[in-house]
Amino acid sequence: MKYLRLNLIGWILLFFMAALTPVHAARIGDITEISVWDQTVRFFSFKDPSLRYALTGAILLGLTCGLLGSFLVVRKLALLGDTLSHAVLPGVAAGFLWDMDKNPVAIFIGATVAGLLGSFMVTRITSTTKLKEDTALGMVLACFFGVGICLVTMIQRLPSGNKSGIDKFLFGQAASLGQSDIQLMAFVTLLTFGLVWLFYKELLTVSFDPGFAYSATIPVAWVHHGFMLLLAFSVVIALQAVGVVLVSAMLITPAATAYLMTDRLHRMLLFACLTGMLAGIMGAFFSFLGHQLPTGPFMVLSAAVLFAVAFFFAPSHGVVIKWWTRFSRSGRVRRENTLKAVFHVLEKEGFRQEGVTLVELAELRRQTLDDTEASCKELVRLGYGTMPPGEKAFYLTPKGMRRAQTIVRNHRLWELYLTDAANYSPDHVHDDAEEIEHILGEDLVRQLERQLNFADRDPHGKPIPSAEEIISAHGTVQSSPPTATGYRKPS
Repeated sequence: MKYLRLNLIGWILLFFMAALTPVHAARIGDITEISVWDQTVRFFSFKDPSLRYALTGAILLGLTCGLLGSFLVVRKLALLGDTLSHAVLPGVAAGFLWDMDKNPVAIFIGATVAGLLGSFMVTRITSTTKLKEDTALGMVLACFFGVGICLVTMIQRLPSGNKSGIDKFLFGQAASLGQSDIQLMAFVTLLTFGLVWLFYKELLTVSFDPGFAYSATIPVAWVHHGFMLLLAFSVVIALQAVGVVLVSAMLITPAATAYLMTDRLHRMLLFACLTGMLAGIMGAFFSFLGHQLPTGPFMVLSAAVLFAVAFFFAPSHGVVIKWWTRFSRSGRVRRENTLKAVFHVLEKEGFRQEGVTLVELAELRRQTLDDTEASCKELVRLGYGTMPPGEKAFYLTPKGMRRAQTIVRNHRLWELYLTDAANYSPDHVHDDAEEIEHILGEDLVRQLERQLNFADRDPHGKPIPSAEEIISAHGTVQSSPPTATGYRKPS
């Protein structure tokens, strides 16, 4: 998680630098001074051929990169996508030099070969030397990218080099996508989805447990190399839209977003594809609205915005959601501890009284009188108790009594479980029970009761409130001590 956050900062900085370089990346459509509303209507009318091609390419790119990027993220190979994206640049230049034209097929073949060669070199370096994979990835990335820059510079110095458009592969030019490019992207997308669907179990096993994959006679090496081939395909089809510099972001950012949204791989694949597709649509839309704004960087920035939303608001891993969960849990634990303390005071007095004084409660809770009064007022607001005007006392309502009995029941059952089933000493179970009492569910409590033979006393001899007593705590607070007979097995 920390690795993804650190890389996100670098990606965002790179995205802004790219966005400030419009000379390298063209926008969709012609440059006309019309209102934002008119541009929006024009976008959703899909009348412009360049818009249709760019939007279709962005969607296909988002789907493919999101799908394969998910496996990169779960396998902790995010840098591999960056390496492949830079390693294909010499192949792009070689494909152009083949017939001195931007032939999509020649460039695709050249870039794919270069990407596979880069992946092969990383494997050979790590298998034949003591160097780690990250070192090999960094070396291959730098060397191949350097060779690619030299070749691109040589091409631009040719008589027709400035008009070749080969430099657009650095930052992308979604507006220049044509029918042949879309057909190639569609073919690669269908191929990728088909192979992932056919070999999903193998990819799943290799991604999470290579050792088990070997023992299950899964051809791990073939699966890895096949995945590298698909990854090279996705990198190559992304070059025309977002360029060498930013293609790794489209591979990783949607997958990282999906990684925060779920803990299941099949759902992660779905979320990653949807995120990549949405990022492509948003990038095309905002590029179309502006004037001289690049499409590729806007796609990446859109993906970064979606990641930021997931980073803060993901259901389980979002920063804001986790903070709110901790805040809510701490408040609930504080309230339940106060209710439990009230029950203990009443129990100590033999339930001869219906209320406790704030002084008694403060002494038991080891709080100041003001803090105790504030806690009791919070319980009053939630309907757990009452505080008559002029009295420094707190009285449990039936709802409050039921909740207090439930917490005490959880605590004492867990203490008894630790002493009977786990062989804990009775004087070492209190702290553990203090933690677990707030998270035990009713189903688990019933299982504990059955396992403990419906015991009615904890290890210290104190009565355990039964489910029947808790249910019967309505109308008025019990004025006599609980029977603590516990659940009885049906005859």
